[in-house]
Amino acid sequence: MLHFGTDGVRGRAGVDLVAGDVEALGAVVAAEWPDSPIVIGHDGRESGAELVAAFSNGATARGRSVTNAGLLPTPALAGSARLHDYVAVSVTASHNPWHDNGVKVFAPGGRKLSDDAQRRIESQWHSRRHHGSVVDRPGSPNVDDSVAAEYVHTLVAGAGVADFGGRELVVDCANGATSTVAAVILGGLGLRPDVHHAAPNGRNINEHCGAVHPESVAARCASRGVPGVAFDGDGDRLIAVDELGRVVDGDRIIALMAVDLHGQGLLVDDTVVVTSMTNLGFHHAMQRHGINVVTTDVGDRAILAAMDDGGFVLGGEQSGHIINALHATTGDGLLAAILLLDLVRRRNARLSDLAESVMESMPQLLRNVRVDTKPTDVEALLGDDLVRERRALGARGRIVVRASGTEPVVRIMVEATTLPDAQAVADRLERILLLRA
Repeated sequence: MLHFGTDGVRGRAGVDLVAGDVEALGAVVAAEWPDSPIVIGHDGRESGAELVAAFSNGATARGRSVTNAGLLPTPALAGSARLHDYVAVSVTASHNPWHDNGVKVFAPGGRKLSDDAQRRIESQWHSRRHHGSVVDRPGSPNVDDSVAAEYVHTLVAGAGVADFGGRELVVDCANGATSTVAAVILGGLGLRPDVHHAAPNGRNINEHCGAVHPESVAARCASRGVPGVAFDGDGDRLIAVDELGRVVDGDRIIALMAVDLHGQGLLVDDTVVVTSMTNLGFHHAMQRHGINVVTTDVGDRAILAAMDDGGFVLGGEQSGHIINALHATTGDGLLAAILLLDLVRRRNARLSDLAESVMESMPQLLRNVRVDTKPTDVEALLGDDLVRERRALGARGRIVVRASGTEPVVRIMVEATTLPDAQAVADRLERILLLRA
């Protein structure tokens, strides 16, 4: 039985997540907000159109109006919901391989679900869900191109940046949801985008490309001497690459944006929100600039909750989820790319120089350990061994262990003064984990 994780529900399409389940979820979401129309789209996976149809069938059976936006980034759907006070639904497994799929649900106005709403929906869904097909039932509504057009207009005319005057940019769309709109939006802002991996075929999403695999875009940036941007499958993450071909991760992008907003007097309460996976070097950099840091659990839902609680305007993750509440209700890779490029231009500097100077990263190692049974409490499972490793590192490092919210994986993050030291700690913890999980 699938459960909502850090960002929606996700599993193997046709195995863990079948059309009948998604149809039941559509009915439950429609009942949760009986007065709100729904806008829905997908990220281009082979199973996407079928699951959009299934969700739409469930929702329309409960009397909801459903707009099918087709292949479109998750933030575009959330943006439409924000403008029209709709519910938004994205059929996506984000950075996962093509054979996975999932459903992200946004409350009316394009807001991430609260914990209470998520628990309520999951409970109702589990009581209704069944395995079956949607054969002989109506298909999904015809694709409405107005949602994409609205998103293009919002970023081109509403981001508040001047024309870039023909600057070159390498772009990697991960063969996903940004494939249909990235060139139009970036070109509309006066950039000359050299676009790659923008030909979704249902199975090539995230395949050796995009934000999770920026190696190819980094090679192109280095050979041409121009910066680049890479998005994930559903377009809510950004990883940048400087003109030397060096990856600029979410920590450095958020650090640059925090310092920039702070200098403009726009960083509310001089505070930025990040997760426990954020590098210690980020915290040291913010301290030097007089910027407070609020740290949350992993996941952009946790970040957004903290931002809402404090009224803060900037937050994000090392993985590239970057949330600027002055412009959007959720992470948006294209928006973050535009704002980063505008920052670089206003500073009249190279991205490489800005990214290198804003913070000094501690050596950090992230180990993803696949397990047969995902533990409910990783810290307790590792017990005294974890305590000893932390004590040995002291103030010279940090260990974060957690179970993935979307996969049967335990993530071990270690920071230490040297990478070999971090690797040794991660090796020991992985061995213990595999013996006990």
